[in-house]
Amino acid sequence: MPVELTTLEDGGQSPSEVAREVAEFLNDAQETLDLALYDVRFETDAGALVLAALLAAHQRGVAVRLLYNVSHPGPIAVPPPPETKPEAIEALPVPTRGVAGIPDLMHHKYALRDHRDVWCGSTNWTDDSWSFQENVVVRVLDAHDLAHAFTLNMNELWESGAVKGTGKVQPRPVELHDGLEIRPWFCPGHGDALSHRVAKHMGKARKRIRIASPVLTAGPILGTLVEVVRERRCDLAGIVDDTQVDDVFRQWQANGVSAWKIPLLQTIIEGGAFAGKHSTQWSPTSHHDFMHAKLVVCDDISFVGSFNFSRSGEDNAESVLEIHDPATADRLAAYVDRLCARYPLATPPVCAVPETADPRSSPPSARGGHL
Repeated sequence: MPVELTTLEDGGQSPSEVAREVAEFLNDAQETLDLALYDVRFETDAGALVLAALLAAHQRGVAVRLLYNVSHPGPIAVPPPPETKPEAIEALPVPTRGVAGIPDLMHHKYALRDHRDVWCGSTNWTDDSWSFQENVVVRVLDAHDLAHAFTLNMNELWESGAVKGTGKVQPRPVELHDGLEIRPWFCPGHGDALSHRVAKHMGKARKRIRIASPVLTAGPILGTLVEVVRERRCDLAGIVDDTQVDDVFRQWQANGVSAWKIPLLQTIIEGGAFAGKHSTQWSPTSHHDFMHAKLVVCDDISFVGSFNFSRSGEDNAESVLEIHDPATADRLAAYVDRLCARYPLATPPVCAVPETADPRSSPPSARGGHL
């Protein structure tokens, strides 16, 4: 199949199972491996499987490059901070590059093999991501043009060492086997355009919309989804991370600038009958069991990648595949439905909207606050 999917669920697989898939992808490299990873840990048993494959590739002459996110001391609400240990990455015998973005993140989770094969999606390379979180892995094989677009993005980040000013690769459609079309999107260069693109296809959907995202805060998407709910245009369902969504509501209410979004998101979650995973509140030593999948299905078109469908995501270094394929859309929609059946309805907190932030005076595309 042109597009291969692996869907992960909390408790549905072991870290070693996923690590073996990663290692298999790396083991088949003959010439090059380019990795851009927000969060990666090689210190665990599962991580050691991946590290062994990476080192073996290096030893047989494969040109390896590894980009990773450089953390900073400021608060990060969504997504949670990475566990990566920079000293462990820098000790590797391959070229590495830490990418700093303050406050924006190098949030990619992709691997490129031999300028031909792409591994991407929402999954970080850590034990928690591989065992306790909902995630999606997408593999697109024998796709030179798609891999080239990712390589251009990799080069941007590698050369600059910063998030700002990258993601400028044009989202041109790539045609694969049997007429299947994929369009790669990169942020921050096309972050705003990506949110509007997703919102456009949501507005056009007449059969179904399925959503999995830790949070939903991008203005164009919120505005369109409210219309979908009010007009009952199609079958809408989704899942969020209830703990993280509650944090977002509290931030909106506290800062006032983004408070106009509060009634919009309440309408969407309640009117769309969204499920919510009650994940563990983040701490350095906590159980990291977030609802971490990031996808939207609009009829037979899918958007899947590292992007949280959030305002802050537009400014991060992110990658998303827009996939025009009914079979892929069916599989991802079924995955969302399975998660919705597993978890209870989301329960947004009751938030009072400040008088200075009347939502009727703020258009859905307005900018206000980083969330």
